[in-house]
Amino acid sequence: MLHPHTVRQPAILAPLLLVLVLAGCAGERASGQKSVSLFNGKNLDGWTIYGTEKWFVENGELVCESGPDAQYGYLATNEHYKDFDLTLEFLQEADGNSGVFFRSTIEGTKIAGWQAEVAPPGQHTGGIYESYGRGWLIQPDSTKDDVLKMGEWNTMRVRAEGDHVTTWLNGVEMIDLTDEKIGEGEGSIALQIHDGGGIRVRWRNLEVVEL
Repeated sequence: MLHPHTVRQPAILAPLLLVLVLAGCAGERASGQKSVSLFNGKNLDGWTIYGTEKWFVENGELVCESGPDAQYGYLATNEHYKDFDLTLEFLQEADGNSGVFFRSTIEGTKIAGWQAEVAPPGQHTGGIYESYGRGWLIQPDSTKDDVLKMGEWNTMRVRAEGDHVTTWLNGVEMIDLTDEKIGEGEGSIALQIHDGGGIRVRWRNLEVVEL
């Protein structure tokens, strides 16, 4: 005759293993963060244009281009994002002086907020600039100038959580900044086109995770 515990053990272990597996899955779901696309590849739904510069969709990509006024222009999300992890791709077809603003508000073409710089080589892509305020808060080390691939697709990541901001370009950390004023900011994510004319930048795969 089999000892009683040799019969019961599988009956006990199987439910226990099932509980552990389900608990693990639930934990993954609870800690998982959902990525949301900011651009649908078809139109500018969810965004607002500020200024007279050109923003349009071409071949499933978002394009910004200098208009006849050659002034500053912005394309801002209608939703506000406080703590987030944003990734996007950009290709600078001409000049490429642009930027990714966060926790920003706009009146006309005057913007309040912080910009993760997008610019031609040697002009601090990935640095953080405060418009109509303190100016440059931090610039990447000059040894990282060659991380930017002008005329090719680049991947930028911007993570803002509380007063802490980090940017990456093509997988390379560009800056890491803690700033109390940034921590107090509220507002939209916005793409910029610089003044001066002659600028054309393509954007795609704009994905954000709210933290």
